[in-house]
Amino acid sequence: MHVIDKHLAYDGHYKLSQLRVQDGEEVLKRERFEPGTAVAALVRHTGSQQYILTRQYRIGPEAEIVELAAGMVDSGEEPAQAIRREIQEELGYDVDRLEQIARILPSPGTSAEVITVYYAEVSHQSGAGGGLAEESEKIEAVEFSAEELFAASFEDAKTIIAVQWAQLRKQVI
Repeated sequence: MHVIDKHLAYDGHYKLSQLRVQDGEEVLKRERFEPGTAVAALVRHTGSQQYILTRQYRIGPEAEIVELAAGMVDSGEEPAQAIRREIQEELGYDVDRLEQIARILPSPGTSAEVITVYYAEVSHQSGAGGGLAEESEKIEAVEFSAEELFAASFEDAKTIIAVQWAQLRKQVI
C-alpha cells in the first residue's frame, strides 16, 4: 500500500486530510486526522516523592480526566524543549532531569499523531502552573504517592504507558 494523492480537507484547530491509497489494483479513499506532534511527561517531585499529574477538561471524552502533563510541540521546537515548557506552564516546575520513555502512535489507523512520552524529575516550583489563560487552559495539579499512582485507574493511554513504565522500573523513591 502507498499514498498516491493527499489533500487538506479541513484546516481548523486541527487538520484533516483526504488520501487516496493504492492497494494493488484497488484505490482506497481514506481520511487522516493530523493533530500534530505532542509530548507528555510523568512528573515526579524528588523532594516530596510525589508524582504530579494534571486534571483538566478534555473535549474527546467531554469530561475532566487525570493525565500526564502534556501539550503540542511548537514549530521549530524539539520535543524535549516542548515538554520542559509544558511542565512549566501546567505545573509551574523547572525540570531537573528528563528521560524519554517512548515515542508512540496512539491511533495509527486514523491519525498521524505522534506523542513522545517522558519521565521528568522536578524539585523547584518557579511558577504558578495551571496552564495559559490565552489558551483557555484551566489545569489543576494532582499529586499521588507511588502507591496511590500504581493503584489508580486511568483511561488515557499515554498515562497508562508511563505509569506501567514506572512500575516496571520501581520508580518509587
